[in-house]
Amino acid sequence: MTTLPDPTPSDRPAAAPSPAGPLDHGPVENRPVEHGPVATLAADVAAMVRFYSRLPVPRCGPADDPAAMPDFARAVRMLPLAALPIALPAALALAALGLTNLPALAIAGLALAVGLIATGVFHEDGLADIADGFGGGATVARKLEIMKDSRIGAFGGAALVLALLVKASLYAGFVAPSGAAGLAEGGRAAAAALVLVGLAPISRVLPLYLFRALPPARADGLGRSVGVPGRATLGVATGLAVGIALGLAGPILGARASRPPSSPARLRPPGSASSPSARSAARPATCSAPGSRSPRSRC
Repeated sequence: MTTLPDPTPSDRPAAAPSPAGPLDHGPVENRPVEHGPVATLAADVAAMVRFYSRLPVPRCGPADDPAAMPDFARAVRMLPLAALPIALPAALALAALGLTNLPALAIAGLALAVGLIATGVFHEDGLADIADGFGGGATVARKLEIMKDSRIGAFGGAALVLALLVKASLYAGFVAPSGAAGLAEGGRAAAAALVLVGLAPISRVLPLYLFRALPPARADGLGRSVGVPGRATLGVATGLAVGIALGLAGPILGARASRPPSSPARLRPPGSASSPSARSAARPATCSAPGSRSPRSRC
C-alpha cells in the first residue's frame, strides 16, 4: 500500500473567502451569540427572580443561563418586573387570610412568613449581618470579619425582631377594619394585597442607588464581580417601579390619605347640646291623654 505525501502549501486549494468579511470572528463556536431584545429582557427578569428569591424559575429562552450570575450592569432594569412574582405569594396569603376571622396581627404574621419563605430570608440575613458588623466592630476590618461570620449576634437578633415587628404591624394596619374604611373584609384584604405587590418594586430599586454610590466593601467580594448599574439602567428601573406603584398601590393609598378624619363627637362633654344625653333631655315630655285621638298629645 502506497502512502501519498501531503501536498505542499502551494499545491493546496485556496480557502473560499468568508462571507462575513472583516467582521468574521473565526469558527462558528467562537462567535458571540446575539439574541433579540425580547429574549434578553426575559432572561434578565428570570435572573433577577432567581437572585432575589427561592422561587423555581425554568430557563426562559436561549439568552437565559440559570447557572450564571446575573449581570447587574444590565439585568437590574427588569428588577421591578421581577419583584412582582416575588411579592405575589405573600400578597395572595394576605388576601386569602383576610377573608377569615383570624385577628389582623395573626393574618399579618402568616403572610409575612410566606413572604420570608419565598425570598429565602434574603434581605433579613443581610440586615442581621450589617447590624452585627456595625454594632460589634470597632474597625473596618473587624466589621467585615463579623459580617462574614454566619452566626447571628445580639445586634442582628434585635434588628430582625424590630424589622419583622414593624413589617407585621404595617400588614395588620391594612387588614384591620380601620385600615381601609368603607371596604368589607374581602375588599380590605384585596386592597392590602395590591399595596403589597405595588410597593415591592420600589423596595427593590431603592437599594440600587446605594449600590451605585458606594464602593464595594471587599475587593474580591460579590459586589465587585456582578457589575454596577449605569444611570440609564437605573432610570429604566426607577421608571418601571414608579409606574407599577402608581398603578397598583397609588389609588388605594390615595383614597386612604384623603379619608376624612373620624368624628370627634365622643370627645364632647356629656352636657353639651349635641351629646345624646343632652338631646334626650331637651325633648319635651309627651303622653297620651285619656280620650284623645292623637297618641302624641301633650299632657
